[in-house]
Amino acid sequence: MVSPTPLSAHVQGNCVTQLCLPRAVRMVSLRAGQSDSIRQRPGETIFLKGGGEQMKPFPPNPEPLTPTCNPPCLAAAMPPGVSPGPEGPSAPAPSGRAGRQAPPPPRRSPGLPEAKRRGRARRLHQEVAELQDGLQHLDLAAEKPVPSGTGLAYDKELTSFHCLWDKSFPECPARLTSIWTKLVEDGLVERCVPVQARLATEEEILLVHSPQFLALMASTADMEEGKLRALSDTYDSVYLHPNSYHCARLAAGTVLAVVDKVLSGELRNGLALIRPPGHHAQRERMDGYCLFNHVAIAARHARERRGLQRVLIVDWDVHHGQGTQFIFEDDPSVLYFSVHRYDNGAFWPHLPDSDSSAVGRGQGCGFTINLPWNQPGMTDADYISAFLQLLLPVAFEFQPQLVLVAAGFDAAIGDPKGQMLVSPACFAHLTHMLLALAGGKVVLALEGGYNLHSLTEGVSAALGSLLGDPCPPLAGPAAPCPSALQSISKALGIHAQFWPSLQRVEVSVLSTEDEGVEEALGETGGVPSPVELPCPEALPFLEAPPPRRPPACTGLVYDERMTQHYNMWDSQHPERPQRVTRALSRLQELGLEPRCLRLPPRLATEPELLLCHSPEYVAGLRATVGLRPRELHRAGSRYNSVYMCGESFEAACLAAGCVLSAVDAVLAGQVQNAVAVVRPPGHHAEPDAACGFCLFNSVALAARYAQQVAGRPLRVLILDWDIHHGNGIQHIFEEDPSVLYISLHRYDAGAFFPGGPAGGAGQVGRGQGRGYTLNVPWEEPRAGDPEYLPALLRLCLPVAYQFRPELVLVAAGFDAAQGDPLGGCLVTPQGYGTMAWLLATLACGRLILALEGGYNLAATAESLATCVRALLGDPPLAPPPVLALPLSPHPQPSALRALGLASAVHRTYWACLRLHVPSMDCDASEDRSQAPQEALPSDDLSSLGSLSLEDRSQEGLGSPDSVPVGWTRRKMKTEPELEGVGINPEGEEAPPEGAGLAAPDLPEDALYAVTPLSWCPHLSSVAPVPPAGLDILAPCQKCGCQGENWVCLTCYQVLCSRYVAGHMVAHGDASGHPMVLSFADLSAWCYDCEAYIHHPTLLPAKILAHRLKFGNELPALL
Repeated sequence: MVSPTPLSAHVQGNCVTQLCLPRAVRMVSLRAGQSDSIRQRPGETIFLKGGGEQMKPFPPNPEPLTPTCNPPCLAAAMPPGVSPGPEGPSAPAPSGRAGRQAPPPPRRSPGLPEAKRRGRARRLHQEVAELQDGLQHLDLAAEKPVPSGTGLAYDKELTSFHCLWDKSFPECPARLTSIWTKLVEDGLVERCVPVQARLATEEEILLVHSPQFLALMASTADMEEGKLRALSDTYDSVYLHPNSYHCARLAAGTVLAVVDKVLSGELRNGLALIRPPGHHAQRERMDGYCLFNHVAIAARHARERRGLQRVLIVDWDVHHGQGTQFIFEDDPSVLYFSVHRYDNGAFWPHLPDSDSSAVGRGQGCGFTINLPWNQPGMTDADYISAFLQLLLPVAFEFQPQLVLVAAGFDAAIGDPKGQMLVSPACFAHLTHMLLALAGGKVVLALEGGYNLHSLTEGVSAALGSLLGDPCPPLAGPAAPCPSALQSISKALGIHAQFWPSLQRVEVSVLSTEDEGVEEALGETGGVPSPVELPCPEALPFLEAPPPRRPPACTGLVYDERMTQHYNMWDSQHPERPQRVTRALSRLQELGLEPRCLRLPPRLATEPELLLCHSPEYVAGLRATVGLRPRELHRAGSRYNSVYMCGESFEAACLAAGCVLSAVDAVLAGQVQNAVAVVRPPGHHAEPDAACGFCLFNSVALAARYAQQVAGRPLRVLILDWDIHHGNGIQHIFEEDPSVLYISLHRYDAGAFFPGGPAGGAGQVGRGQGRGYTLNVPWEEPRAGDPEYLPALLRLCLPVAYQFRPELVLVAAGFDAAQGDPLGGCLVTPQGYGTMAWLLATLACGRLILALEGGYNLAATAESLATCVRALLGDPPLAPPPVLALPLSPHPQPSALRALGLASAVHRTYWACLRLHVPSMDCDASEDRSQAPQEALPSDDLSSLGSLSLEDRSQEGLGSPDSVPVGWTRRKMKTEPELEGVGINPEGEEAPPEGAGLAAPDLPEDALYAVTPLSWCPHLSSVAPVPPAGLDILAPCQKCGCQGENWVCLTCYQVLCSRYVAGHMVAHGDASGHPMVLSFADLSAWCYDCEAYIHHPTLLPAKILAHRLKFGNELPALL
C-alpha cells in the first residue's frame, strides 16, 4: 500500500491546506500565485485547487510515474480531493475562505446505498495480499521460454535413386533438387536451422512395419534390375532401385531427427525434404511410390519413445493415405485426418476405406476422419472450408501434443496427378492454421507433388509460414463449391457422434416479410453472393507482401496521458486508468514490449473525428474541457453509462489518434500488425452520442481513415469480441458493404448492455449493407473457449475468407475473460491468443488490435499479452488439459442454438455457410451453466459481480447492463414471432423459444425450487469455524432480534436478515464479507453473486449448524 502524506504538512504557513492522500496523488488548495512554493515528490501527481478555479494537475514531474503490476498502484484511480479515510472516500474539501475550513456537515446514519459505496471503497484500499494470492493460481506458462527456429532437413543422398526402366516416371530426383533451388533463391534456407539427416534404425522401422517386410526391403539393395522390376510389378505403382532401401531409411530417419529436435525444444517447428514418399506404405507392403511410412513411424516414435499421449496426423496429399489410416485405425492416441480426391471411388487408390464412412475401428472409432472430394478442380476456398469447419474444431478438442503433416503438393494448380486448383498460397494458410495447435510443434514431411513449378512454390509458401511470414493472398473463387460443401456436410454428420465440437443445431429462418430473400432463393435454393466490391489496381502498400516480415513485425502504441481520464466521483469505477498501465506493465515483464516497435502516439484531428461523428457532437465534447466538476457530471449524465472529467476530451482524441497511428504504420508496411493500448474504449460510441464508457469510436474511425488513405472503399473486417455488443460500430457501417462487422457478444434476449434488439442475430445491415453485419449473440453467461472458438471457425473466419478483407481491425475487449466482473464469461488467455493467431491469416497479416473493455486487471493484461505473442509470431500456448478445467470442453446448448441461428440467417448472404448437417439433440452436450471461473484472480473487482455499467444509487433497481452471477432475468417483450425461429416484420430478430434466462410465470402461491451455484468466486472469503463453534439461537448482535438470523462466514457475527431489520445486509456491504449462512434453513448466500451457493468449502459450518439445530448429522446426500 502507498503511504499517506502527513496531515501536518503545510506550505508557507496556512496558505496551503493539504489533504491526507496517498503519495501517488496529492490535492493542494492554495491562493493564487503560491504554486512556486510547492515541492513535488518523485512519482507524485499534485492537483491544485483554489480561488474557485477548477482542479488541475501540477506541472508534470520530470521523473515519470512507472506503471507497476504487482502490487498495482491503487491510488492512481483516486479522484482529486477525495481522501481514503477510515470511513471511505470523503467529499472534496470546500475551499471557503483562505486558512479556514468549512464546518463539517452534521453526522447522520448512512443509508444502505451509502453503506455499499463505503464498503466498496474500503475494500479497494485493503492490502493487495488477496490479489497476490489469487495470482498464484494463474497459469504462468506464458513466461516459459518459447522455442525458436525452424528446422530444415535435406540430404543430397535422397536424390540417388530413380526408376531404371522409365526415365519419365513422375517420382524423380528433380523433385528435391528443384525445391532446394527455389528455397535458396527465396532466401529461406539461410533463415532455417539445418537438421542433420540420419538413417532410421531397424528398431524404429519395426515400430510400424513387420520384420518380414523389413527383411524384404533390405534384400533389394543386392538385386539386379530385372529382379527389382519383377518385385516392383507385384505391387501397385512402385519402382525399386538398389539405393531405394537406403534412401527410404534415410527419409524415415530424417523425419525422426526433426521430430526429436522439436519435441526437445531445440526447434519450434520443422520441414523434412525427403523422398520416396511414405503415406501409402502399409505394415507389410509398399504402395503408391511409398516404401516406409515415415509419418507413421514418427507418430509411433513420439508415442512410445517420447511419451506423448496424443498425436495428430494431417494428410493433405491429393491421394488418400490408406497406409497411415490402416496402421492407426484402432489407435485412439493418433488422430488421422485426410482430405483427398475420391470421385466416389474412381480415383486412386479406389478404396471404400477412403470414403468419409471409414471412421476407424474398435477403440479408434472416430479417430479416422476422411474428407473425400468427388470432383476435380477443388480450390483454395474448398480446402480452407475443410480446415475451418471440420479439422480444426476436432483438433482443438483432441488437443494434440504434436502435429505431423503428410505434406503432398499434388493438389496444387497444374499437377498432372491431382487436377486440382489449389494455389501455393493456400498451403501457407493451412500451415499457419495448424501452428495454432500443440503449442506450434508442427513437422511437415514431404509426400507427393509432381508439377515442379507448383511443387516448389507450394513448399516455399509452407516453409515461409513455418518461419512466421504473413500468409499471401489467395486465388480463385472466394466461396467453396457446392460439391465441397456436400462432402464437408456429410463428414460433419458422420463425426458429430464422436466429437461434440462438431455438433450443431440447425435452425430454420422463415420470413415471408424479409425483402428479397424469397426471390433470391428461387427454385434451386441458390442465393447470390454478397455485393462484389470493385477492386482497382492495388496500391503499393496493398501488394502481395514480400517473403519476409518487416524487421519489427508488430507495432505498439500507447500514451500515458490517456490515464488522466478518470471518474471524479467513483474511484471504484471499473473503467479506470490502471487498465492500460497494468497491461503495458505485463508486456514489459514478459519481454514482449521491447520486441515491438513503439509507434508515435498522436491526437486525432477534428476532420478525422468527423469521419464518423457529427460536428455538433465533437463540439459538445470539446466544450467539456473547461467545465467545473458539477458541470462535467451533468455533461456525462446526458449519456448512458458515461463519465467525464476535464481531460476526457484529450484522452479520447489520443485513443482515436493512437489507433490511426497504427493504421498508418500497417498500411505503409512499417509493421506487419499493431496493438493499440488505449482508453477510453470506443465501440459503443454513436455518431452523435457517447455510450457505455465510450466517447469516440476509435475502431470505426480507423476503418474510415484506412479507406481515406487508400483512396477507395478498402475492404475492412471489424471483429468485435468485447462481451458487449458494439452498437456504435454497427450503426455507423450498417449500410456500407465495404466494411464487414462481426460481433461476438452476450445478449440475454436483449437484456444485456447495451440492450435492445440491435445485437440480435436478425440484424444483418440495411440497403447495400445487408449481410455485412453478423451478430453472434450468447443468450446466457459463462461462454468460454468452447463457444468462442466454434464461433470463429464456423462463422467468422469462413465469412471473412469469402469477404477477403484488405485490413482487419479487432475491437479487442477482454471482458469475456475469466474473472471479469461485468462479463460473467470464461474465455482463457490461450483462447484469445488462438483467435488472434487465426485472424492473422487474413489480409496478408495486416491486423490491428485496439483495446476496448476488460475490467479485471490481471485477466485483461494476461489476455492482451497472449494476443501480442501471437502477433509477434509465437504460436499460441497449448491450453491446459481438458480434465484439469473446471468446465466442460463442449459448447453450451444455448451457444449451439445461437450459432445455428446466426448461420441460418446469413446463409442467405454467404455461400460458405450453406452446409446441411443433420440436426443433433443438443441435450447431448453438457450444460456448463454452473461452471466456476477460478483460473484468474478477481483483482479487487470480484465484489462488483452485480455492478452495472452505470452506478445507480436507487436500491431495488435491477441493472439493465449485465446479469449478476446466478441471477435470472425475465425475457424482454418482442414483436409477435413468425413461424419457427425467425425475423420479425421490422427485420429484428425474434428470440428463439426458451431463449434467455427467464423463468416461467408462476402463481403467487406456487412452490418452486432454486438450484444453488456449485461454485462462486468468493468462496475464498469463508473462514474456518471458530473454536467456540456456532450458537444457532444467538440473537442479532445489533437489534437483539430472535427472528430470522444469519451468520457471517468470514467474521462469524450473527445478524438479522433483510426481512427483519437488514443488519446482515448492511454488514456485508460495509465489511465486504459476502458469504453468509442462514440459521433458518441452512442455506448459504453470496451477496456479491446474489445467488445461493453449495460447495464443499461451506460444509464444516453447515454440518455443525445442522447438528446443533436437529441433533443429528447432515445427510450424506447433501
